[in-house]
Amino acid sequence: MPSPDSINKRILLPLLASIVAITPLAIDLYLPAMLVIANDLQTTMPNVQISLSIYLAGYALGMLFFGPIADELGRRLLAKVGLVLFGITSLALAFCDDIELFWTLRAIQAFTGAAATVVVPGIIRHIYREHTAKGMSYVSMIMMVAPLIAPTLGSLIMGISTWQVIFIALASYSFAILALVQIYLIDIPIFKSQQRGFALFFNSYKTVFSRKSALADIASSMFASFAFFCFLTSVPYVYLDFFKVDEQLFGVLFAFNVLALMFGNFMNTRLVPRLGSRRLLFIGLGIGFVSGGALLLFSVMHLSLYFIVAAIAPLMMSLGIVASNADSLILMQFEEKSGTATAVIGTLRFGSGALVGPILAFVHPQSAIPFSAMMFSALILILLVQLWHRKRYQST
Repeated sequence: MPSPDSINKRILLPLLASIVAITPLAIDLYLPAMLVIANDLQTTMPNVQISLSIYLAGYALGMLFFGPIADELGRRLLAKVGLVLFGITSLALAFCDDIELFWTLRAIQAFTGAAATVVVPGIIRHIYREHTAKGMSYVSMIMMVAPLIAPTLGSLIMGISTWQVIFIALASYSFAILALVQIYLIDIPIFKSQQRGFALFFNSYKTVFSRKSALADIASSMFASFAFFCFLTSVPYVYLDFFKVDEQLFGVLFAFNVLALMFGNFMNTRLVPRLGSRRLLFIGLGIGFVSGGALLLFSVMHLSLYFIVAAIAPLMMSLGIVASNADSLILMQFEEKSGTATAVIGTLRFGSGALVGPILAFVHPQSAIPFSAMMFSALILILLVQLWHRKRYQST
């Protein structure tokens, strides 16, 4: 077993980011093809959009299921199994001709993809120890290239080929990463339990949730993710429909927002060794309150698109800072159960993300106000749970 100091991080960190990137690629790459998929499968656009919520829900369940298995089976083996199954399911999606089958395969794709991605934070924790937030930010920053280019890449594929090629590309990517995992991915110590089956699962999650000092950070990670998915779900309507921008400008604005998120992670890597994760979390939250409040105010005042974009960018940056440090603070409390802790984070993150679509559908937004209000509400909830934590665990 390699020691943390002997590991080549220049190879390992991009590889870990590439594993995690299967999720944003699977989410964002097919967005430009949704209308064509609806026509080919002889269904409606809302039915194809449902596949996004199904993916998020399937991914959340996958994290829930595979987290304890990662702690018992080992990260390297589980990553390889997940990548193989994700690739096979992606190929099956390319030959799908029915919306119900499309939904089913998307759920399986997400569920099996979670087996690969759930291993990453535990490996980062093993390498970086007390500087886990720095490692998480590095991986997040590299991984953000995927959502940055995915919509544009999807549009390019649709311009020269069919939507099926998008899923063939996902399968090819998965198998390519599998080959690199076989060569370069390290494994880390596993901690065998005497329990098996459901007893193992329930005991693992009981261990995580009974650690009351971690609850505020678990909730903060979930609320930050909820705010991010509010943006991701709403931005096509806000930019394309409400403000009537064209597809090219939409791609530029979307990339600008993702770059802001990347910048937040970059700043985190530089500052966390000096300031610590808890302090940086509050700094990120402060930036979020200013920019989130401005976004809500601009939306209520019905100001132009560029005011909205100017407020969203620092808000996305703040969410990157808050989420990275909350995740780090969680993982630092769990060495033997880092896979389960990762699963808790992922399940709550993507589970909350799956709720955004139905909430917005119920609200039926006619402006930018609903998503702005939802994002600002998430920031308020993060502040409340962090203040509760500070009051109860002042010495932390």
